[in-house]
Amino acid sequence: MTDQIQEPVAVRSLSFAREDTLLTPAGLQSCRTLTRRRLFALGLCALTLALVLFGVARVFGEDGLGMLEWGILGCVALSAPWTILGFWNSLLGLVLTRRGQQALPFVSVEDSDAPIRGRVALAMAIRNEEPERAFERLLAMRRSLDRTLWGHRFDLHILSDTNVEGIARQEEDLFALRRDALDGAGHAQYRRRTSNEGYKAGNIWQFLQDSGEGYDLFLPLDADSLMSADAMLRLVRIAEANPRIGIVQSLAVGAPAQSPFGRIFQFGMRHGMRAFTLGSAWWQGDCGPFWGHNAVIRTAAFKAHCALPKLEGRPPLGGDILSHDQVEAVSMRRAGYEVRVVPIASESYEENPVTLLDFMTREQRWCNGNMQYWRLLGMPGLRPTSRFQLLQAIMMYLSAPAWMLLTALGAAKAVVDPMMTFDGTLAIGLFVLMVGMSLTPKIVGAIHVMLETDGVARYGGAGRFFAGLAIETVFSVLMAPVIAVHLTVFLIGLVFGRKAGWSGQIRDAYGLEWRTALRALWPQIVFGTVILATLALFTPSAVVWVLPIVTGLLLAVPFAVLTASPVLGEWLARNGLCAIPEELDIPRILADLGTSETTPEMAA
Repeated sequence: MTDQIQEPVAVRSLSFAREDTLLTPAGLQSCRTLTRRRLFALGLCALTLALVLFGVARVFGEDGLGMLEWGILGCVALSAPWTILGFWNSLLGLVLTRRGQQALPFVSVEDSDAPIRGRVALAMAIRNEEPERAFERLLAMRRSLDRTLWGHRFDLHILSDTNVEGIARQEEDLFALRRDALDGAGHAQYRRRTSNEGYKAGNIWQFLQDSGEGYDLFLPLDADSLMSADAMLRLVRIAEANPRIGIVQSLAVGAPAQSPFGRIFQFGMRHGMRAFTLGSAWWQGDCGPFWGHNAVIRTAAFKAHCALPKLEGRPPLGGDILSHDQVEAVSMRRAGYEVRVVPIASESYEENPVTLLDFMTREQRWCNGNMQYWRLLGMPGLRPTSRFQLLQAIMMYLSAPAWMLLTALGAAKAVVDPMMTFDGTLAIGLFVLMVGMSLTPKIVGAIHVMLETDGVARYGGAGRFFAGLAIETVFSVLMAPVIAVHLTVFLIGLVFGRKAGWSGQIRDAYGLEWRTALRALWPQIVFGTVILATLALFTPSAVVWVLPIVTGLLLAVPFAVLTASPVLGEWLARNGLCAIPEELDIPRILADLGTSETTPEMAA
């Protein structure tokens, strides 16, 4: 059995020489092979964490370990695993990419024109979104599908949970106006619920209960989702060729953005997620994640096995599950169906938040949902890897307050022991190691681009690409502590019953007022000021160690205002900085949509 393939063009079921009698449900991989991979990845992460903790103990425990030192070690133990996992996923992904091992045993280079046999529902869930934008995306996808032989196999469903009457009327009017175009070779339907029970997951679930019987597969979409026919057909063919794959998830990437925040963020994510996702898919295998949209799902299996439980207690930690996607993924795998990720950037798009404040709002929604997973860790029948994925989703957000508490405890250590001595070489080495590991996904992604034929050229050339890397690195370093403080404050509020709101998102670029930014970001300024003042007063020599953190906190307001500035966004686009490949070589699906921000200067 082998996973070595070239860059996939199409899909089919593969025949494998069975090394073992026990294979994954779709018969694609040896369970023994996947177990070895998972133990190998776990061993790498555990060894790295042990070495980091040993180093921290040596630095802070020269005179023994007291309560402060044990607190610091505890914070490192909570905050470091997510960074370490990202580090090893990215390195594994880079090695696999260079060796041609794509970790995709269900993808091949043959049968690209395999017929679509079943019926597929494209289900877009919307709530208080700008109707025109959502309908434009559905129309673009309908046109793309109808240019193939298989448009008649796909129906469009707009599933509205809108509770603002003015927006609801716009949705109804637009659907009536564009019904024929949305129908295309298939059929289109608009349905609006009068309640928001179960949020997006409840919206999709009700659609499946009411109308899902006639569809073999369904493809959930967010209001900002966009997929070409090729991207959709690839996933459908994978599902049809492998009846025991319950969910197959594409790697969605950011569409061209107008705002500087969205533009810089998507530039980093575009190259930074490739190796990371491939590395994680290599050991996750049949227990892959689900990100809630731009995926093909087996309808009957989903209805039979993926109903979400209602958690005991009241919101924010009880009631309806907010982050439904990962729960549905582990439930699907528990039922004996594989959940697979195609870790290849294809024409599958989403939109990123347009300002720092919008990003913070999205993060707190996801944080709220992931914290509900505590009650689901004991779900009976889960695979060990699935249980780990739920824990990983929790730890991803717990690392933020652990990091901030670590900073506070470090400052307290300086107050209690202002004359403390430690191994400076080891301390510097640990600092460089942790910063380097946190940046590794982006660094590895950049290396991957540089190793590809015409890879840098696809980003506008070497000058623009490396300038974009520099801008995005500064951007990430400044933003990270701002988000960490925000999540820390939110998690504290969550304990006392504060919950995240869940409504429509702003998709178009807009400027932020200074007072708006200050009202949202004053906790960051206060925290940064206290840490800096404490160290400057008691241990001035330690100030240099916290500068990467406090700089982002003290500059949070100008950072938010600047990265929201439409003028800066126009300047970046005009000069081709932080461009993604779609700005230079516009895919038809984006050209049809008319969202590309490519300028004449860049095209030249």
